[in-house]
Amino acid sequence: MNHPRSFLFGLASTAALALLVTACGGGSGGGGVSFPIIPVQPAAPSAPAQPTPVAPTDPVAEAEDDSFDAYYNVCRGTNPKCYHDWGAFASTPDRVLVYSRTAGPRHANLGTPMGSGLNPVMNPDNIMQAGLVRMLTAEGITVDWTEDVAVLGSRINNYKAVIFASSNRDTLWNGAVSTSQDAARTALRNYMRRGGGFVGLHNAFGAEYNWPYYEGLLGNANFYNHGPNRAGDVEIVSDDPSTKDVPKRFSFQDEWYNLAPFPTKVKFLAKVDTSTLKPLTSAPHPGHADFHPVAWCQYYDGGRAWLTTLGHNAHSFAADLSGVGAIEFQKLVVQGVKSAMGLTPFCTE
Repeated sequence: MNHPRSFLFGLASTAALALLVTACGGGSGGGGVSFPIIPVQPAAPSAPAQPTPVAPTDPVAEAEDDSFDAYYNVCRGTNPKCYHDWGAFASTPDRVLVYSRTAGPRHANLGTPMGSGLNPVMNPDNIMQAGLVRMLTAEGITVDWTEDVAVLGSRINNYKAVIFASSNRDTLWNGAVSTSQDAARTALRNYMRRGGGFVGLHNAFGAEYNWPYYEGLLGNANFYNHGPNRAGDVEIVSDDPSTKDVPKRFSFQDEWYNLAPFPTKVKFLAKVDTSTLKPLTSAPHPGHADFHPVAWCQYYDGGRAWLTTLGHNAHSFAADLSGVGAIEFQKLVVQGVKSAMGLTPFCTE
């Protein structure tokens, strides 16, 4: 019989199994069988996600600064950077000078030439000058007047604005002296550069044809010709302190100047509705059928310039306000003068 051998084999097998279980770490916690722990290698870290590239955007382009006018060699236009805010007139009284010297054809509403000096005796027919004195005095503004080029040249810095009232041709040339005949031109240029105010009315556009600086002061504009003195409707085209409370449309009568060159880099304030002009123009100028401005403003070489081609007729300046459009026109001129003086905001954007 093989019983002893089988018994011994069974004991050996049991002992071998116990050793195996002990080697695997079991047998300490209540008789359960423990299984070997197989270490797990951690997964290799993945590369961080890259952000989706964003195409760069171009910066917002700034508007080109065209304030400097290379032709006239000045800063001009509607940008206030062209104004010299130096405080040169901070202590100057609210005073203006009306300058009506003519060195060529003289408009009837200017009347008989005045004597020399400052504030000469006015003649009864100096309608335009007297009208300006009256309407500005009513606004608390002191008004002096002269037709003496030497007075203008020597006293211009005493005023917050100078008004050229149909002063035409070489109005700033002093042929009575042997030297410095252009002294008034120099005075006007330096006056503008220190922050002065200039107002040009009607035939101020027929002045200083041979001085480019003055043409620029008018807004790069000059009188060329006009048709017959006739009725037309003025339309206000911009909100501005000088056009405040002026009706958007009013009837008027004038010569409606044709311009060459045509104004540029200015703020247009008023135009004439050319459909109301009969005839439109006078030969050879074709007229400005699409847009015929009659008032505008600009900064010029450090100063302020307010301009209108209107003002031919005496009844436009009359105290009785009986002329067609006289009320509206006089309000426009007064407010234009005040803005050129700096009493109200000027040529607003």
